[in-house]
Amino acid sequence: MRLVDLRFLSRAIPAAAAVAVLLAAPLVHGDETCNSPYIAKLIKGQEDYVYVWTLGVEGLGDGWDKLVTVDVDPKSKTYGKVLSQVPVGTRGEAHHMGFTDDRRQIWAGGLDGSDVYVFDIATDPARPRLLKTIKDLAAKTGFIGPHTYYALPGRMLVQALSNTKDKGGVTGMALYNNQGDFIASYPMPVGNGGDGYAYDLAVNPTKNALLTSSFTGHANYMRPLGELIKDEAAMKRFGNTMVVWDLKAMKPKQVMAVPGAPLEIRWSLVPGANWAVTAAALTSKLWLVEQDAKGQWQAKEVATIGDPAKIPLPVDISITRDGKGLWVNTFMDGMTRYFDLSDPHAPKQTYEKHTGRQLNMISQSWDGKRVYITSSLLANWDKAGPDNEQFLRGFTWDGKELTPAFEVDFTREKLGRAHHMKLGSKVLRTAYAAPRR
Repeated sequence: MRLVDLRFLSRAIPAAAAVAVLLAAPLVHGDETCNSPYIAKLIKGQEDYVYVWTLGVEGLGDGWDKLVTVDVDPKSKTYGKVLSQVPVGTRGEAHHMGFTDDRRQIWAGGLDGSDVYVFDIATDPARPRLLKTIKDLAAKTGFIGPHTYYALPGRMLVQALSNTKDKGGVTGMALYNNQGDFIASYPMPVGNGGDGYAYDLAVNPTKNALLTSSFTGHANYMRPLGELIKDEAAMKRFGNTMVVWDLKAMKPKQVMAVPGAPLEIRWSLVPGANWAVTAAALTSKLWLVEQDAKGQWQAKEVATIGDPAKIPLPVDISITRDGKGLWVNTFMDGMTRYFDLSDPHAPKQTYEKHTGRQLNMISQSWDGKRVYITSSLLANWDKAGPDNEQFLRGFTWDGKELTPAFEVDFTREKLGRAHHMKLGSKVLRTAYAAPRR
């Protein structure tokens, strides 16, 4: 073991303790199911807020990207209403966000640049505020298009999608501490099967595994979708790999072929489980990534999502806490599907519902009784005319039917295009209250 590779923890705790932290399996009590296992202050009951990272639209309201807070407590007088919005003063293709491990902050960014925005959500969870903007990602790493923000102990691992050199898909990860100081960068593997592309990342601490997926670069994702799909050369510049990393050493150890742009990664949350699932956007396939008896990782196509000939374009997935179910949103046909994962080697679709004219993200509460859906994919990929719905929709789920609970029309409210979501709680405010003397 090269303890120098744990330098991102060494400032806070001794190296030996760092290893113990990384390999420990934290007890998760609540919250949405896609969060880093290192996040504390988890929601143990009904969530109070949904934070929505929103793309600005020129001429609509202030036109800026913004963090929007919506009240989702059914007992509240403002249930289903916007409580606050925090514009960042630019429009840069707002996309994903993530909590720091102490849950005091949300980090977010845009794909049309390299700035990372840090929001304070602990002081007043109903009304976040912009703390700082981290501007050195491109200069320190050569990476642009920050996409995934994944909490490690005292640190944030940021996965980028592109680079400053040619704005293609070869890119990497950057590591920061929670104060926003740059620590290290890790390029995606090129050669020996690696294509250098990236998209999502997720950790299984008990297996010392960091798993990454792949998409495409700025030169592709910023083009209009109709124009892009007619360009045969450009369509070949999509990721077809997933990489297993040694988490402690932060080194790639195995590259797996997963054709068709594998996107979101969801590990089974069952203690001791050794598998994860992903959806390949361009082939409409579900893939299982699993460790075999010899300790090697294998990727296997296990199910089909909709009709691949019609390119439904699966964009987001959400696994249930017991690992027995998976929600899948498909952008083009506006369908939300549920797959039975009781046997992860043979998922079976058991439910579907048309939930919008275009769909993107899907988040579910830890108890599985509430599901939230947003609409926007990318500004140049969203549909036009009446199909360009922009919303946050809340649903209840009783195991048989998704029932609409509320809707926020982001166009009518002059907010922009609704993309990524995170669940929030008012309890966070008291959790960090100063102790009485």
